[in-house]
Amino acid sequence: MARDLARLNRWGGTLVLAGLALGMMPQVAQAQAQTADERLARIETQLRALQRQVFPGGDQRFFEPEITAPQGGAPSGAASTVADTSALTGVLGRLESIELQLARLVAATEVNENSLMLLEARVVAMEMAAAAAAAPPPPFGTATPSATPATTGPAPTGVISTPATTPSAPAQATAAPTPERLAAVRAILKPATDDAGDDEYVYGFRLWEAGFYPEAQQQLALFLERHPTHSRVTFGRNLLGRAFLDAGEPRRAATHFFENYQANKQAARAPDSLLYLAESMIQLGDTSRACIALAEFGETYPALAIGRLQSQYDANRGRVDCQ
Repeated sequence: MARDLARLNRWGGTLVLAGLALGMMPQVAQAQAQTADERLARIETQLRALQRQVFPGGDQRFFEPEITAPQGGAPSGAASTVADTSALTGVLGRLESIELQLARLVAATEVNENSLMLLEARVVAMEMAAAAAAAPPPPFGTATPSATPATTGPAPTGVISTPATTPSAPAQATAAPTPERLAAVRAILKPATDDAGDDEYVYGFRLWEAGFYPEAQQQLALFLERHPTHSRVTFGRNLLGRAFLDAGEPRRAATHFFENYQANKQAARAPDSLLYLAESMIQLGDTSRACIALAEFGETYPALAIGRLQSQYDANRGRVDCQ
């Protein structure tokens, strides 16, 4: 009899524990559903805010969720547990769907912003090209024209003077870029670091290196305008001159080379600009000023004349007869 009572007590304890577990299941499911609902509400709020930016004028493109709260009173017992589990599964599925849509929408926004930036750069480049074609190229040297007539003799040794301006041939109309060229330019990536000025310069360098000289001219001009005190300014001016020189515009190139040399003769690319200035004068047929630039280079940078820039210095001297 005592053994039967002990066995009955054990069964009773097991039934009590099972009853407690069954009673707690709806509470756990409800807690999980509440947490998922809060997460879902936050994601939906972010999605609406982002859609208002991408699609201004309303949230017409936002669709209402297919799962809605059930009507009427809450079920009880086992039916309540099944309903809570089903609702939780539906909420989680709805949440995953909205998170996926949000990721796609963010990606599309980034692509659109990048396309708009490239389009704006192209429009500005075309406007600058049209303005440059309409106006005569500025002479390099002094900012204001001299009131005295130009002399016919050579300029004094060691002084680079402004060449006399000559009427330039009418510039040809700038042709619209082909789709292939636009695609090739877009393929050149612009770096994105914590140094915006360096990113602008490096992007211009990549365009120049790829042979897109008009695009490089535009990009480097933007760099110099936006970051006039950046450490890369001397590199930017020199490379801008090279972009014009490589594009077959030695007179406009000479302007930038001269400005870079005059701005700071001790800058990293000042000696390079002085040699490229001599090369620009050689291409223009101005032997006198080419010889002046070469002589000044030899006097100002004797170490570079037998060092890093020796080959370029010797090549330029071999192209002119400087007495």
